[in-house]
Amino acid sequence: MADDTAAELLPSDSSFSADGYVGDPAVRDEWDDRYSERPQLWSGQPNGALVAGVADLAPGRVLDVGCGEGADAIWLARSGWDVTAVEVSGVALARAAAHAREAGVGVRWVHAGLTEAALPPASFDLVSAQYPALLRTPGSTAERALLDAVAPGGVLLFVHHAGMDEHHSGQDGAFDPADYVWPSMVSALLGDDWRVEVDEERPRVLPEGGAGAHHTHDVVLRARRLR
Repeated sequence: MADDTAAELLPSDSSFSADGYVGDPAVRDEWDDRYSERPQLWSGQPNGALVAGVADLAPGRVLDVGCGEGADAIWLARSGWDVTAVEVSGVALARAAAHAREAGVGVRWVHAGLTEAALPPASFDLVSAQYPALLRTPGSTAERALLDAVAPGGVLLFVHHAGMDEHHSGQDGAFDPADYVWPSMVSALLGDDWRVEVDEERPRVLPEGGAGAHHTHDVVLRARRLR
């Protein structure tokens, strides 16, 4: 698919077939398989770090990175934000779109990997990345994609599980933290055009149920683009 159609924004009643996906098929298939194992993977509630992290922000345009089954995107839309949500799993997006219809809110869904989505640069007042599984590349492509999406005056809110970047993969190699992007890697790229407003570890506000509920602490990076 050509770059100019990679970030086609799909309405809530769209289907999310493999043919419409832009990104690494292996990543898509991995996450489709994971979502297909359960009728609901996550809690269905917005992430507490997101709710707290945007409490003082006026609603504007927001990019929800790795939106999963749509709880954050729907909460943001209900709160007055103009939401674009990107996700690799078509299974997850189909659920998210159904939940949005039930909630009576509109969200633009993008079936793509973040780095392949060709989103409009410097155009989001908020870029929210809540526990994303972003693969590292030698050129820090994912980290730069997060930063490039933020509009001047806008905010990047990147939250992840504390301590995960220090774990080592097992012998089966199923998970290696060195393969993924963590908040410290993004903060290392911030220059004079950015002001760090929060960079800390804090207790996690746990939603009831859903995968990942065993994690008790977050690392929260909130940075504002000055120009």
